[in-house]
Amino acid sequence: MKQTLKLFDIIALGFMLFAFFLGAGNVIFPPLAGQLAGTNLFPAMSGFLLTAVGLPLIGIIAVALVGGSWEHLTRDLPKRVSTIMASLIFIIIGPAFAAPRTGLVAYEMAVNPLFHSTGAFYLTLFSVLFFSIAGLLSWYQGKLIDLIGKVLTPALFIGLVIVAVGVFSNPQGMMQTPVGDYLVQPLTKGFLEGYNTMDTFASLMFGMLMVDSLKNKGITESKATTKYLIAAAFIAAAGLAFVYTSLFYLGATSSSIASGVDNGGTILSIYIQALFGTKGQFVLSVIVLLACLTTAIGLISACSDYFSAYTPFNYKTWVVINSILCAVIANVGLAQLITLSIPVLFALYPVAIALVALTFIRDYFSNKQATYRVVLLTAFIFALIDAAKVAGIDVSALSMLPLFSIGMAWLLPTSIAISVMYFVPENKRVVSSEAIKG
Repeated sequence: MKQTLKLFDIIALGFMLFAFFLGAGNVIFPPLAGQLAGTNLFPAMSGFLLTAVGLPLIGIIAVALVGGSWEHLTRDLPKRVSTIMASLIFIIIGPAFAAPRTGLVAYEMAVNPLFHSTGAFYLTLFSVLFFSIAGLLSWYQGKLIDLIGKVLTPALFIGLVIVAVGVFSNPQGMMQTPVGDYLVQPLTKGFLEGYNTMDTFASLMFGMLMVDSLKNKGITESKATTKYLIAAAFIAAAGLAFVYTSLFYLGATSSSIASGVDNGGTILSIYIQALFGTKGQFVLSVIVLLACLTTAIGLISACSDYFSAYTPFNYKTWVVINSILCAVIANVGLAQLITLSIPVLFALYPVAIALVALTFIRDYFSNKQATYRVVLLTAFIFALIDAAKVAGIDVSALSMLPLFSIGMAWLLPTSIAISVMYFVPENKRVVSSEAIKG
């Protein structure tokens, strides 16, 4: 079988991945961060791009290089640990946080401003409708490239280009003095804000979904799969960088028309209406609905694909289960959902970062199994300190830890663990056992 894709299909694959990533958090966090960063726009945006574009790009490449599966990515960890990690990540990016957030953002930014429908009943009605559509489109897993990459994403991208042109050609104000942490440590603050997109988690899981999509296009060989996954990753990263740059600049030039607003979605809405008048809200609604819907489809599909492999229920059954769970949890409310998710992200994001880093340097370690276990455990233990801090728990007794004050207490200990494990010799007992089996 011919293991090649047409250029149009490669672009569609990249657009599909871009659309999977570009969801709720990607739209609501950059405008507020840009406004608070003000004249420190560049360092703050650079930090954000590192975690919101750079890490997902590297994550997809890591998945591609190891063969496109979570099992390959975590092959040096105990099976039970690998399964627990994957399950937690899928729960976070699926029905617990990220997927329901797509429905909430779609309602608050795209529907409510048009119809002025307030109250729990309208949110419930919209949640049921939104996740029913997302579930229905996730049902046809083999058609995702054609549906999302060739239809929904081009429409989404056109809308984003229109907004970007308006923002850069007609900014609505001057950049203001940075606020809070953006005044003293804009790069680090932007880096940590990038956690909120959850895209590093998603990159580890979307890779598997992309492999399935490639198989449906006849691409089954490892070398070809790796090549097209990496190509798609760069296309998606370029699209995300373009969107974040325009949204950060939008936020940085929004103070005169949206001063004191503490919600990125509201800043975006006010700005676009200032640019395009009353028709601006319609443009924004289309963009947000498409962005949130494509991401919801990707998250529901990825979660359903994973859990169907480890449970008696098939893919389509899990699509129904995940869609129902998302619709129910979406009614918690956007502010509450974000508040609940932040400590979890601070606890698990460093582990994902460490896992991706180890993928690229794995061959330098003699004792790979011990290295993975020690490094990831170190990242997790120290990340729990940062998570406790943002959750409001008093951990000031540990303030002597390097980078504690900026929420990155995990970084130095994890780096030290990686350095130390470089000198740990291989486990001869394991090597001998493997040789006997061979």
